[in-house]
Amino acid sequence: MRTPRLVALDMDGTLLDGSGALPPRWPEVAARAEAAGMILAPASGRQLATLRAMFPDRDTFLAENGTVIMHKGQVVSTTEIAPADVAEILDAADTLTVAHTLLLCTPETAYVVPTSLDEAAQAELEKYYKSVTYIKDLRAVTDPVIKAAVFCGRGSEKHLYPTFASTVGHLGVAVSGQVWLDIMSPDGNKGAGLRQLADATGVAVADTAAFGDFLNDYELLEAAGYAVAMENAHPRLKEIADRIAPPNTEYGVLTVLEEWLGA
Repeated sequence: MRTPRLVALDMDGTLLDGSGALPPRWPEVAARAEAAGMILAPASGRQLATLRAMFPDRDTFLAENGTVIMHKGQVVSTTEIAPADVAEILDAADTLTVAHTLLLCTPETAYVVPTSLDEAAQAELEKYYKSVTYIKDLRAVTDPVIKAAVFCGRGSEKHLYPTFASTVGHLGVAVSGQVWLDIMSPDGNKGAGLRQLADATGVAVADTAAFGDFLNDYELLEAAGYAVAMENAHPRLKEIADRIAPPNTEYGVLTVLEEWLGA
């Protein structure tokens, strides 16, 4: 394969190690990759503010599962959920019988009702959302919403996905982690975000690559010119991958990047 010019990197379970930290040699390998002409873009369900805090030296991101795209420090694309669809999401959440926390995310902040947060939800909120606005009623949010994120400590695939898939399945409903489910516009996902970023950077989609491990990375790997699933990835991602990388706990992303760099 040709060395890719634009590389999208999922975070948890992919670039980050088992404790959620960047690989020790990340700065060195990233610098070599970019010196070779690659654009490395963190691609995550995390909000833009969180990603910018994690990577203060970086200016290109696919945030909020591809619904907020930044290049050269400027937001070049956002994909909003229609207000009527936001109302349907809230109605669906009201039918849940399992404990959960719902966030409405805008490009700038995440709105949440503080009384919906237990200790586990608070810890997850602090991990993924640097900018948070507390509000008494999510139905009072008037800002454009680009993603709804739902946390359930008992598991998102089993306890959240069936309800939202059956009620707002016309939207993009993605299990984004063991305890998170994300809902976006039908046009909003990491794959669409990669195509938008490729357009903004002038890179052909055929010259892109993507690394991922979980179901919210499925469209990303589908869209990329070269798809890399981690050894620890969900089986569905391995089915569509061009290559299986070593697990994130063994810094598999760096292994593949260094191969491309001829290390």
